Amino acid sequence: MSAARDDILGGIRRALRRGPLPADKTAELVERVVAHRRNLVPARAAALDRAGRVDLFVTMAEEVQTTVARVSSEADIPAEVARYLAAENLPAELVAAPDPSLDAIPWDTRPLLHIRRGRAAAEDAVSLTPCLAAVAETGTLMLASGPGTPTTLNFLPDTHIVVLHAGQVVASYEDGWDLLRARSDGNPRTLPRTVNMITGPSRTGDIEQRIQLGAHGPRRLHVVLVEDAPPPKS
Repeated sequence: MSAARDDILGGIRRALRRGPLPADKTAELVERVVAHRRNLVPARAAALDRAGRVDLFVTMAEEVQTTVARVSSEADIPAEVARYLAAENLPAELVAAPDPSLDAIPWDTRPLLHIRRGRAAAEDAVSLTPCLAAVAETGTLMLASGPGTPTTLNFLPDTHIVVLHAGQVVASYEDGWDLLRARSDGNPRTLPRTVNMITGPSRTGDIEQRIQLGAHGPRRLHVVLVEDAPPPKS
């Protein structure tokens, strides 16, 4: 992988007719990467308290056709999932992420729901995942890949249900990246391979400039917003 990267960067340098960077420029770039300087952050969400951030997230998410249901605790998640599936005339079965943060959900209270834990397959119609954070400013969900959170769950099924705790709602993208770095304890080797920023169901306007849902992923995105404390760090 390193040799391939060096070949690519070497090709770019040759095309630009430029050799390796001088030591001072290299040090400047390294310092910039290590410092993680925050970009411009809109004041609208940054000035809000937790309740205000949650309300703004819900407003922005619903503007991009995400549906949001608020529940009091994790004990209410199975009933909300069953209600949503019935309302959308979907089968009472889903594939859920094998992430430990979902282990405490009492699925046995809804025995008619068929739950499989693991990666999504082509025949799966509905998936359920946790998320890393939600951005109030844009109604965006941040989902990090990992052993317990396969990325296939985010894109393969037509319907994606996301469990979000109110304490996971942050003001801006910069706050979400800070949260991701804190979770990695400063070790870049523990960062996820992929971070998906999801704002509403998948859509495209390429076909006759008409919005089509489900073009490159789920045609439905439903957030179950738990109003209690965030799940424990896994």
